[in-house]
Amino acid sequence: MPSVRRRAGAALVAVVGALMLAAPSSGAAVPLPQDNDKLRQLTKQLAALDKELGGELVELKDIQQQAQKALRRKKDLTVNLGRSRNTVARLASSQYMSNGVDPTLAVLQQSDPQSALSGMALISHLSSNEANRANSIQHTLDLQTQATKEARNKLNKLDKKIKQMESKKADIKKQIEKFAPTPLIGTGGMTERMKTLRDAILERYRPFPAIGCTRPGDAQDHGSGRACDFMESNGTMPTADRLAHGDQVAQFAIDNAQKYGVKYLIWKQRYYDIRNPGWSPMSDRGSITQNHWDHVHISVF
Repeated sequence: MPSVRRRAGAALVAVVGALMLAAPSSGAAVPLPQDNDKLRQLTKQLAALDKELGGELVELKDIQQQAQKALRRKKDLTVNLGRSRNTVARLASSQYMSNGVDPTLAVLQQSDPQSALSGMALISHLSSNEANRANSIQHTLDLQTQATKEARNKLNKLDKKIKQMESKKADIKKQIEKFAPTPLIGTGGMTERMKTLRDAILERYRPFPAIGCTRPGDAQDHGSGRACDFMESNGTMPTADRLAHGDQVAQFAIDNAQKYGVKYLIWKQRYYDIRNPGWSPMSDRGSITQNHWDHVHISVF
């Protein structure tokens, strides 16, 4: 019976060899929890970008979902690989405990030739099963390695895309701000000339905290629909950026006075009358708003 034992042992060696191949080495890929930690970190960054940049970052979210699927597949294959390795470990332990012979092969040790011949068919079948098990472990290992590589690629791609978006964030936010809604107050009763100028300024210099135009009962141009206030803040001193923005709005009105029929402006406690060009100081009226520090007032003929 030595040949029978050798054949049974050879079948087991093939399976145990596959088990050893499946075992992690010192140079193995980063463990699964680290990949999950990376995905959680990237997901947090993506959520912050999504909120900051107006939502629906479709491409980045799609890559994130692909990475999640790849990690789930990797996890499932890791579990399957562990189960296969446990099965082979039990087989190896069983054979060791029976002095190198699988207990299921005990029938082959009978001296009766007919029993031995019948056992040959059995050992062939068992050997085939063990070879299939070895092949199955190797296949699972190959799939797990492939899934690991795919997950890493998706995570790296997501990381790269997020960094690209982060580097462009300032420009993107400027584009978003350009199309942010501006509250329009007192839109009824405006003259066509004032409406045309308001829309031109809004298109070129949006957004504003608000634009207020017609005020029924006002004795000046607001009452007749021939004036608008282009707000740069709401009752507080504007930031340096918003003051510079107001300067641009005022200069646009001056440069295009003939085109839009501009009559005069008030901005930063100064007047500019198109009929007598040049800035003139205005007396202190007592507040940031009354002194026109928080808005550019523009009147048309």
